[in-house]
Amino acid sequence: MNNTKLLILISCLSGLLSCGTTKNNSTDISTERLIDYVNVFVGTDGPGNTYPGATTPFGMVQLSPDNGLPGWDRIAGYFYPDSTIAGFSHTHLTGTGAGDLYDILVMPYNSRFTESLTDGVYRPYSKFAHKDEEASPGYYSVLLKSSGIRAELTATDRVGVHRYTFPQDKDSRIAIDLGFAMNWDAPTGTHLNVLDNKTIEGYRFSKGWARNQKVYFVAEFSKVADKIELSEGSEVVKGSETDGVSSKILLHYATSDDEVIELKVGLSSVSIEGARENMKAEVAEKNFAMVKESTQNKWEASLSKVKAEGTLNQKRIFYSNYYHLLLAPTMYSDVDGRYKGVGGKITQAAGGIHYDTFSLWDTFRTAHPLFTIIEPERVNDFVLSMVNHYKQSGRLPVWTMAGEETNMMIGYHAVPVIVDAYFKGFKGFDPEEAYEACKASAMVDEREIDQYKSLGYIAYNEGHENWSVSKTLEYAYDDWCIAQFAKALDKSDDYDYFSKRANYWRSVYDEHSTFMRARKADGSFVKPFIAKEYTNDFCESNAWQYVWFVPQDVEGLVKAIGGTEPFIAKLDSMFTYYPAAGDKLPIFSTGMIGQYAHGNEPSHHVAYLYNYVGMPWKTQELTRRIIESQYFDKPDGYCGNEDCGQMSAWLMMSSMGLYPVNPADGQYAITSPWMPLFELTLPQGKKLQIEAPGIDDKHIYIQQVTWNGVALEKPFISHKEIMKGGVLHFEMGASPNKSWN
Repeated sequence: MNNTKLLILISCLSGLLSCGTTKNNSTDISTERLIDYVNVFVGTDGPGNTYPGATTPFGMVQLSPDNGLPGWDRIAGYFYPDSTIAGFSHTHLTGTGAGDLYDILVMPYNSRFTESLTDGVYRPYSKFAHKDEEASPGYYSVLLKSSGIRAELTATDRVGVHRYTFPQDKDSRIAIDLGFAMNWDAPTGTHLNVLDNKTIEGYRFSKGWARNQKVYFVAEFSKVADKIELSEGSEVVKGSETDGVSSKILLHYATSDDEVIELKVGLSSVSIEGARENMKAEVAEKNFAMVKESTQNKWEASLSKVKAEGTLNQKRIFYSNYYHLLLAPTMYSDVDGRYKGVGGKITQAAGGIHYDTFSLWDTFRTAHPLFTIIEPERVNDFVLSMVNHYKQSGRLPVWTMAGEETNMMIGYHAVPVIVDAYFKGFKGFDPEEAYEACKASAMVDEREIDQYKSLGYIAYNEGHENWSVSKTLEYAYDDWCIAQFAKALDKSDDYDYFSKRANYWRSVYDEHSTFMRARKADGSFVKPFIAKEYTNDFCESNAWQYVWFVPQDVEGLVKAIGGTEPFIAKLDSMFTYYPAAGDKLPIFSTGMIGQYAHGNEPSHHVAYLYNYVGMPWKTQELTRRIIESQYFDKPDGYCGNEDCGQMSAWLMMSSMGLYPVNPADGQYAITSPWMPLFELTLPQGKKLQIEAPGIDDKHIYIQQVTWNGVALEKPFISHKEIMKGGVLHFEMGASPNKSWN
């Protein structure tokens, strides 16, 4: 435990900061450093697939350790139960199921240890222990036990900064290995050029989940190397340059005890010169300590937009999730605004910054609506980045990274993000151009949209990941969003057309089973049908989990299922009908409460549906249960993939007592806050205070909610209202108030 954390604990115990509890008659917010509550290791064990390394909020660089071993558990490069480190690469995905990136691996070592992780090409590794690790937002440190070298990492938006403290050794070395690859990643072209004995430049082109990935870099060392060796694969290369698919450089040093060598690595998707300009702009004349301090201050400023009070455990969980929310999307443009667009075309950012790594099947649900509250200054650039992608490719992004479309997952969920931004009053983009992009993305003939348009649903086939039911439902929701956008822009014909498509969810609804089911092209339902089975008809889910995905028409779904009472009974069964011992559950079916799977996104809104049928106290019970059974302050702290901020966004919004069931209608369903006090900084100096002074483990039920002193009659509040600023006050009790519904 560092001294800062010890001081915080001492202060809590003495009551100086009131960290453990919040006095009922006080609305003061503590002023301690919020980054000290962040556990960056949350999600590095179990299915979370996060990384612990150094980055900035939404940064291009994610400088983090790689264990060097492939596999599902090491998708983000690092798996907490492992004990090896093969180096520190500069790009990583956060919380996904995709094994890609790991660009520009750097590894220090010396004569103490000579073993290699692989046969053939020599790749040294080191043993390490968690007791020798330290990490916080923007900083990572570890002792490489095999060599005795202390490695420290920090980063600016576009530059990774290393600090290595060496023991005395006549042959200390730092390797830059461009051939290093894991999982889906594979280099397709690498280049190294030695400018002098302390400056290297080059590039790494690769393919993997995304095609045509390009990372250019410039590396500057603080110490002149005694000797430099270049190699391609296992062959030594003479001269100062090398090209291939596995280029590597080795810098040799004689080091004294505790000698420090610093390294700065600037990245660009455009060119080596772009990487050099990024370096000049962000780290010129700055050393490691200066960058670390600046980056941690940046993290503190970001996290300070939401100041929360509660127990120490609550604050650690809340701010660890807040931290992970801010890791994606990622900056992709250089300081001059240029970036590698679709197919490799160099493009200029339409706004201030072009963003990428849009995991939209996940993040449209909660993360992007939350950004409109706590990161409004980025929302216009998010939208412009999506529209720019459309202008280059003919459709909006589905799941993009490294400037390319991966086509992972389903829907055209950039649409609700754009429509939500429009209706919430964001003015930094052209509505007509944005609408054109939304409509065009819904009218293409790929990804079975042609069949959806002609049949009113996507027909069953036996193909892998057909996902016909899920696609139909998600396309229908996105079409509802387009219809609302069309209506606002006075496009009446489009409004009628997309409103019709928004009802296509009814095409896969079976009134006899009261589930969504796959249909053949002739209109007949596929048999046999077992609702709890995981089949290719549903995207990473089953019929129990997808029957609820009609956020655009919850009232219509209630009527279709038979009315309020049958709907409630079915919803109750969702949370009580557990898988049997012999049921085969896929890897993504985690965080189970009955058939509800919190570890995967299709379930995320379901607990809030009780608000629509007069039983909000059941929502209050369930959201508290989900938070306390699925989120923890430990490496295995997520029940599923963190998914670029979506899992964290759910925790944050639910902790504050608000949730966007329909992510584009500007309404938030209300539940019991998890913590007694939140203060959110809003634009134009406004504040939103959410207070539940009587809340504890027994008092979880809402008795009454007031907004600026006026009682709310229903468990909903609009985005427009909360952004005016004010106080959302919860009166809590130990039993439900069933008259408040």
